[in-house]
Amino acid sequence: MAMKILGTCIDCGACIEECPNEAIVTGEGIHVIVPDRCTECVGAFETPQCQDRCPIDDCIVADPERSEPREELALRYARLHAC
Repeated sequence: MAMKILGTCIDCGACIEECPNEAIVTGEGIHVIVPDRCTECVGAFETPQCQDRCPIDDCIVADPERSEPREELALRYARLHAC
């Protein structure tokens, strides 16, 4: 399941530097997570780093429209970081 940034985003950028997959980009007034690059940090960390770093509670949530098994997220991480 990819993560999703809600409209409560304050555009601080804290999440961008934490993402191991470079899945977060600047949108108009808020940041946006590119679902095809998001692995919820599976393969790199135990928890989504964007969520951990965000200063706004419940601003970054799991996107219910992008439900994927952990195994698929791990495969995506491996593909994104293949040499």
